[in-house]
Amino acid sequence: MKKIKFYLLSFSVITFMLLSIIGCNSNDDSTQTSRVSVRMTDAPGDYDAVNVDVQDVLIKSATDNDDSKGWVSIGNVTPKVYNLLDLTGGVNVLLADNLVPSGFLGQVRLLLGEKNTVVKDGVSYPLNTPSAQQSGLKLKINQELVGGATYDFLLDFDVEHSVVVQAGSSGKYNLHPVIRVSTAATSGVIKGSINPVLTGFQVMASVKVGDVEVTAFANELGVFQLNGIPAGTYTVTLTPEIASGKVIKTVPGVVVVNGAMTNMGAISL
Repeated sequence: MKKIKFYLLSFSVITFMLLSIIGCNSNDDSTQTSRVSVRMTDAPGDYDAVNVDVQDVLIKSATDNDDSKGWVSIGNVTPKVYNLLDLTGGVNVLLADNLVPSGFLGQVRLLLGEKNTVVKDGVSYPLNTPSAQQSGLKLKINQELVGGATYDFLLDFDVEHSVVVQAGSSGKYNLHPVIRVSTAATSGVIKGSINPVLTGFQVMASVKVGDVEVTAFANELGVFQLNGIPAGTYTVTLTPEIASGKVIKTVPGVVVVNGAMTNMGAISL
């Protein structure tokens, strides 16, 4: 018998526009979405295999227990049966990766199908998950998502304590999940404004992330936002339209923290 370890990591949700590290406009849509991912990987258990039928991942902004409202499907999850023994040794599988509405994320629900099985001593048994099939495995998240930032969610399933054989001689196995949720923010946001506004002229904000230049234009109010910037210290370059008569300005020492917004405030050209 093999020992197994598995985790479920991050998921995602409503499809807006795909967040790009190469550049994004500083409009209302980009400031109101965050990128979220869910993965599955590694946790110990004395079985030959544990097969889990993942059908969907849903999210809810509220923390209440009313199952009749508020849930939204990620929308890009491909239903699939995962043999958790294939996910040992640090291997992980991406369940979902999408943009979700920014703001408070209260709960996540993992919806399972009917093809769940456990293999022990070479014999396969149905793995009953009545609550998961009917209402989903609900997990408390309670995470504030910053617009433009990126988050990875890890759902750590403890197989040893999650798969339970029924008392007596029924030989049936039930899945009563024991899950630990952790969150890793993997990027932050740089925001600022041009003051006074260069009416009628564009100003492009840019920053180098490795070999990639991330850019965004200031809007009609002079506000710009650079999304998906990994933690670090950067030099932000502001390039006004040549016809404006203004020169390029660089602002060094801009510190970015994962999962947070760095506001540069008002900048004069």
